[in-house]
Amino acid sequence: MALSRACAAAVLVALSAACAGQSAPPAPPARSAPARADAAPPRADTAPLRAAQAAPPAGGAAAPERPPAAGARGAAAPRGGAAAPESAEPSWAPPILHSLAVFTVTRSVEAVLWPEPFADFRLERWGYHYGEAYTKPPLFDASQPAFRWDHDPWPINVVGHALLGSEIYMRARTCRFGVAAAAAFAIAGTHLWEYGYEANGVRPSALDLVYTPLAGALLGELRHATWRAAGGIESAPARVFLRAVVDPFGEIERGIGIFDC
Repeated sequence: MALSRACAAAVLVALSAACAGQSAPPAPPARSAPARADAAPPRADTAPLRAAQAAPPAGGAAAPERPPAAGARGAAAPRGGAAAPESAEPSWAPPILHSLAVFTVTRSVEAVLWPEPFADFRLERWGYHYGEAYTKPPLFDASQPAFRWDHDPWPINVVGHALLGSEIYMRARTCRFGVAAAAAFAIAGTHLWEYGYEANGVRPSALDLVYTPLAGALLGELRHATWRAAGGIESAPARVFLRAVVDPFGEIERGIGIFDC
């Protein structure tokens, strides 16, 4: 009896051990992907560069944008023939030379249209008229009708001198003179005309000395504003035509390359 019990216990122990070994089978080993022979290892020196590019600048301020390169599609190019900015320095040579040329041509036309006294080139006559111009006040005859106080026809005084003054004024404005400087330039040009170019034939006119720069500044500023506004016209033929109407001599000079303003 005791022997049978011992045999039964041994059998139970063997069966328990066998069941315990089958309940938890061992897990298969994990399969790893074979390493590629041609794969290059990551470069250690590129990590700091990528980190520096991704990091924002010190202080949290965004990095300034680069200005658009010349010729880039987003950059607006200045229109051809556009006026120079007002902040630029004025150019003296073009308005001075232009005014001297206008005075010379006008004085030559006077000699053709009114030979007496403007075509009298005798030195004694020139000396007499210059002496009268610099020793007497400007001519002003209050007994004459309005705008004929210097004995000249009113169209010459009203229209002719306004155009002359505006030509002087506008040339200074297109060459980056301010309004006050251009007005002063027109006053100086008027005195040069009256006491230099015309005084060898007639006595300077008080009307011309006042009216020429005053009317010239008003008309010249209107011409200059129209000339600048024409720079915004998209059509090149229309832009050139309008500018040629308000500033014919200036467009010729700039077109052939004599002056740049």
